[in-house]
Parts: sequence; structure tokens; C-alpha cells
Amino acid sequence: MKATPSDQRSILDVARFDQQTSLLRHKASTLPELLEITNTTIKFNNARDLRIAAETELSDVKRELLRAEADVEQVVSRITRDEARLAGGSASPKELEQLQHEVGTLSTRRAELEEVELEIMMRVDAIQASIAKLSQEGGELAAVIADLEIRKENAMAAINTELESIASDRISTVSGIEKALVELYEKLRGDSGGPGAAALVAGACSGCNLSINTVELKRLTDLAEDEVVRCEECRCILVRGV
Repeated sequence: MKATPSDQRSILDVARFDQQTSLLRHKASTLPELLEITNTTIKFNNARDLRIAAETELSDVKRELLRAEADVEQVVSRITRDEARLAGGSASPKELEQLQHEVGTLSTRRAELEEVELEIMMRVDAIQASIAKLSQEGGELAAVIADLEIRKENAMAAINTELESIASDRISTVSGIEKALVELYEKLRGDSGGPGAAALVAGACSGCNLSINTVELKRLTDLAEDEVVRCEECRCILVRGV
């Protein structure tokens, strides 16, 4: 294939544009903010799940507290009733003795139930404190995520601006190159995933960074300037005289 030296140098510019584009896209996919957002989101979700679990536990413990309060109230009611009968003095000596015994037994039971009630109240307080702490933690993590999202968007906007500029320059450059050379370049780039075109610098291909043997180098040097040559190793278009 023949192509003017100018077109060959221009296709090398296109290769540089494509390399810059690949680097920018890699930069976009590996922004530090992306990893930070992922890690912080995991922490946020963990705090949220723990808070939800604590809220569920609190609901259960509150129901347990209501039952304990009802038990205490029932015992207190019976003590009040028995003490009223004792104060009334209308019961027989035997009944009075039984009432006094029952009041004593109920008082002991009341103390036990109130101890249980107090323990449940302490659990409620502890769970509520945990919920408050987890809610605060979740709010702080949400704020961090929001800040990271802004930083990510700003970084992506800068990268996209660069990509748009490079794309515009690429289109302008490609429009001035012989179509057949562009098609060859695109095919080579698509087939190999490599640069498609590279410069011959100091006896080596800048695409694969391998040196060219003396015999082949002399052959390339003797070819006409408009002859399109290829690297024997990576098969990309090898641009001479750069």
C-alpha cells in the first residue's frame, strides 16, 4: 500500500489520540472515588441493617416491657385489695392471717417482677442508644458518599471534556487522511487490540518496543517514503522518518 509521508504521520497522530482516549477511559474506570464510594456504601448499608435489626428488637422488647408492667400492675392490684381488707377489720382472725401471708408473698413477687421490669427497661435504653448511634453513623456516611459523588462527577466531567476534545481532533485529523490507510489502521487496531500504528524510533518499533534487526531495518530504509510498512512483530503500521 502507498500513502504519503504526511498521511502516515497523521495516522500516527490518530494512534496517539486513541492511546490518550484509552488512558482516559481507564482513568475514569479507576477513579479513587469509585472505590471509596463502594467501601463507604458497604459501611452505610451495614449501619442501616444493624439499625433496622435494632429497631425490630426494640419493638419486641417494648412488648415484653408492656407484659412485665401488666404483671406488676396485677400484683399491685391484689396487694392493694388485700391491704384494704386487712385495714377494714371485717375478716376473721384466720382470714386475716391468710391475707397477711398472701400480702407478704405478693410483695416478694412484686419485687421480683419489678426487678425484671427494670432489667427490660435497661435493655430498652441500651437499644435506643444503639439506634441513635447507628442513625448518626448512617447520616455521617451518607454525607461522605454525597461528597464523594460530587468529587466523582467533577472528575468525570473533566475527563469527558478531554475525551470530547480528543475526539474532535481525531475526527479532524482522520478527515484529511487517505481512506484506505485509515481503514487499514482501524482493522489492525481492532484485530490486535494494539496501537494500530507506531513510530520507528532508534531502530525499534514504539508499538511493541522491540528492536528491528539490521537486515530488516536496511530494507525498510531503502523503501520509498510513500510505502506503508508494517512491524514484523506486532503487525502495526510502522511510520518512518518521525
